[in-house]
Amino acid sequence: MQHTLPPDHFLSLPRPDVNHLGSVPDTSTLAAHDFDIDVRTGFMPPQPPPARLPCNYAVWEQLLEDATSRRLKLGERTDLTEQDRADSEEWREKVRYMPTLPTDELAVSEATLRRAHHVLTYILHFYVHSLPQAPDGTPIHIPAPLSIPLLQVSAHIVLPPILTYSDNVLYNWDMSPPPSPSIFSIDPLHLHSQSTFTGTSDEEHFYLTSSRIELVGAKALTLLRSIEDEAFVNDLLSLRRISNYLTQLAGVIDCMTGVLNEVKNGCDPTVFYTQIRPWFRGQDRRPWIYDGVEAAGLKQPTHLLGPSAGQSSIIHVLDIFLGVDQLSRSHSNTTPTEGQYPYLERMQAYMPRHHRAFLNHLKVSQRPLRDIVLAENASATPEEVDIRKALKTAYNESVTALKRFRDAHIRIATLYIISQARRAETLPGETLPGGGTNSFEKGTGGTNLVPFLKGLRDETASAVVGD
Repeated sequence: MQHTLPPDHFLSLPRPDVNHLGSVPDTSTLAAHDFDIDVRTGFMPPQPPPARLPCNYAVWEQLLEDATSRRLKLGERTDLTEQDRADSEEWREKVRYMPTLPTDELAVSEATLRRAHHVLTYILHFYVHSLPQAPDGTPIHIPAPLSIPLLQVSAHIVLPPILTYSDNVLYNWDMSPPPSPSIFSIDPLHLHSQSTFTGTSDEEHFYLTSSRIELVGAKALTLLRSIEDEAFVNDLLSLRRISNYLTQLAGVIDCMTGVLNEVKNGCDPTVFYTQIRPWFRGQDRRPWIYDGVEAAGLKQPTHLLGPSAGQSSIIHVLDIFLGVDQLSRSHSNTTPTEGQYPYLERMQAYMPRHHRAFLNHLKVSQRPLRDIVLAENASATPEEVDIRKALKTAYNESVTALKRFRDAHIRIATLYIISQARRAETLPGETLPGGGTNSFEKGTGGTNLVPFLKGLRDETASAVVGD
């Protein structure tokens, strides 16, 4: 079914001007135009992100190109040759002695800032994870020529100074052949990644699987719009229509699950675990010290987590819209300074600020879908009873589809992480990157992986409503 969007709806309005960095997002109405959502691509930009920074920042682009062309290796690998170590140190020396570039010129464009964050965080992770292995707790010093512009760019774009899901997925793609600027079309099969750590097709396939999930998820946002519109009417006809949209939403979520399962078609679990995943790690076992930032008037960041699927806005949208997030608040991971904040809420700090603003707006909806589904009318006619029963059935279909998505995520996590970690412990004399099961059965976002995912899955299942 085709849906026509009203011209003042937030999905119909233009995205934030990528050539101008706006102020605080306006979240006063659902029609606010700066949530950076596109009706065709959802949270993905409708055109490929910039592939290069302005020429004044060529040194950053050259450093990233050099790292990828050298195929820098993880510093904790046990099979490094002397040449491997020399190549890594030569590259890191360039990082330490590059000029500290001002970032004012970048601050006029959101798209350029995104590219700068992408390039600088890739350089950051190449630098940190190519360093020789050292005992846990040994500080890692990030050179000032990298630290200072990275924290300045991060402050402008309101993102942490570390690699995020948006750096790997939302703003890390291009198309071959390039799309026409006048005729919009993104062919999911013709996407390719702008940057990878390993140069492997496995890593690219891993990123693009998430990109394709995001593109399918755009259809869910259109259905969300339709449900929101009907919720304002809230008569029997609107309830029938909401039921129809929820049934369609369940189908979209199942399509997302199908795409998720396709990660197995192009990303080998052992390659992922040993060669790709270690590059994502945040401050897990060794603190990172961003040199020179205090002298530049910046605050030293702490407790930075690596990129995670938990940073995908589309999954948070489904949780919030279906009311599952209210049932998931008991699942929180605590760090020494962050208290008892639920983990998924903490992940929103790693999302693009416009998407974060959209989630915050959804949370304060005046007509939550779950309240409509649970509403009772003691004087309901037989027709209304049937309509409300059908609404509950359709709502449960969507919730159950989301549970199936999380079931699939658990199976993927088990195959790509848990099984690989346990395999590493059974291989005599073999040490895989990551140091063993205790550290690598955690997600890159810092969770105790499978118990956390199962907890989310079970909370999703508990959102199913009875007759």
